[in-house]
Amino acid sequence: MKNAFIIKSLMALSVSVLLISCSQNDYGSSSRATGWKYNSKEGGFQVATNYKEQETGPGLVFIEGGTYTMGRVQDDVMHDWNNTPTQQHVQSFYMDETEVTNIMYLEYLDWLKGVYPPTEPKYRNIYYGALPDTLVWRNRLGFNEMMTNNYLRHPAYANYPVVGVNWIQAVEFSNWRTNRVNERILEEEQVIKPNAPFEDVSAESTFDTETYLNAPSQTYGGNDEATRGGKKSEQYEKRNDSTGLYIQRKDGLLLPKYRLPTEAEWEYAALGLVEIRSYNIYRGRKKYPWTGKYTRSGNRRTRGDQLANFKQGDGDYGGIAGWSDDGADITAPVKSYDPNDYGLYDMAGNVAEWVADVYRPIVDDEYNDFNYYRGNVYTKNAINPDGTVKVVMTDSIVYDTLSNGKIIARVLPGGILQVPIDDEDTYMRTNFTDSDNINYRDGDKNSSRYFESYQDGGGEPSKRMYNAPIHYVGPSAEDSTKMDRKYDESSKRTTLIGDDVRVYKGGSWKDRAYWLDPAQRRFMPQDMATDYIGFRNAMSRVGTKAKKQKTPRHQKPRK
Repeated sequence: MKNAFIIKSLMALSVSVLLISCSQNDYGSSSRATGWKYNSKEGGFQVATNYKEQETGPGLVFIEGGTYTMGRVQDDVMHDWNNTPTQQHVQSFYMDETEVTNIMYLEYLDWLKGVYPPTEPKYRNIYYGALPDTLVWRNRLGFNEMMTNNYLRHPAYANYPVVGVNWIQAVEFSNWRTNRVNERILEEEQVIKPNAPFEDVSAESTFDTETYLNAPSQTYGGNDEATRGGKKSEQYEKRNDSTGLYIQRKDGLLLPKYRLPTEAEWEYAALGLVEIRSYNIYRGRKKYPWTGKYTRSGNRRTRGDQLANFKQGDGDYGGIAGWSDDGADITAPVKSYDPNDYGLYDMAGNVAEWVADVYRPIVDDEYNDFNYYRGNVYTKNAINPDGTVKVVMTDSIVYDTLSNGKIIARVLPGGILQVPIDDEDTYMRTNFTDSDNINYRDGDKNSSRYFESYQDGGGEPSKRMYNAPIHYVGPSAEDSTKMDRKYDESSKRTTLIGDDVRVYKGGSWKDRAYWLDPAQRRFMPQDMATDYIGFRNAMSRVGTKAKKQKTPRHQKPRK
């Protein structure tokens, strides 16, 4: 009995020591490095100790990352051989549950029109450069004027996917969306002035997320009342008074950028491998975003119904009248078909979608098999002589002139001017040495049989891996107010692939079922648009791989 008592006493003492040890290691609001308290009035390090995890942005769903087989494992009947299966790993991210719709894009156009009136000559190209090309619906031997005139703006098509948008326009929409979402977050958190996104915005004073994080005094054109006008702005000023920033990245409040998904992300999300029940599916044998090898439903209640919107055959875009196969002859409203296992709609059919990658026939998995992406062009903030970041003003808007002569604004007033990285950033680095990495391991002499033989206009030998046409578009020599367009008529061009050619994924209303396979990949110049390519946005995830369940901010009722 005495020994048993001693043993129980020792066990109780051990538990007590363990609990004390655990409580001592649970630093909570104190530094594990120094023991000093965080966020103390005496000047402790200011940190967001109550951060939980990233909020889910408006329109997005969470995609938990993992490994999968990227590329086709079916027979290559087209003999492209451009997507040999490779094992890839993708980090967790977020993706739009539907394609960007006409009404979403019209909101963007309305904002541009209000802030940069196209009636003023200096802003005209901002609005007109963002307009989708509605003429993509025209066909030389088809009567499609109804879509040309109505598809974008008529309310009957409000929830249809936007088309006629080129890759560059999709990128600019993504940038605009990032700024509007983060601006709303700051307003709801009472950091900026209430209604500042509506009352304090003009061409000279707009909100840009990176400008706010790097140079908040220049946000809203330097309007201090708008930037510091929220009820909670003082508490953030006390926390961050050493830098003058109200909200910093370390606060974890602002969301990462909306952007186009990479090809690896898009294909991974389309496959919807979250509900894996078969080893064969895991090895990459899942053919469509849904389970099964057929395009028709095998469900008892919906047996025979098509599971996506695509072209059934010659002259068959929607089936027989009264007994339609897919319920649509052109595009269909988003969410017309069941989502895949991630909750994503129309990852096959309806419209094909732009992704971020520059097209190359081969995915170089020997160099990288983690978050694969070809298209990195590293830049940094332009710095003024006084050491401040260079914010673009209304007289220094950055435009791109496309190959068709269309002018698109790439950096709007209020944004930070970007410049390529230089030797100061690359010296003694081993992971990157150049700003433009599009041709990395894909343009060297060992990759091209005729590397030195291509000629551009009779000049020096070209060192471009892919000898695509180069069309000239620029001011006319006779009249600088007019654009001169010249086709590249060289007979030495050997390919359509170039550094400005982007990948698009998924089948569309205009494609046969062959293209519904998420592994299929096609390409098109980034400044061209069609009536069957749309896009959706993605967002990177910070922090943990898995997500804790909670209600996103934008789904909570507003007070």
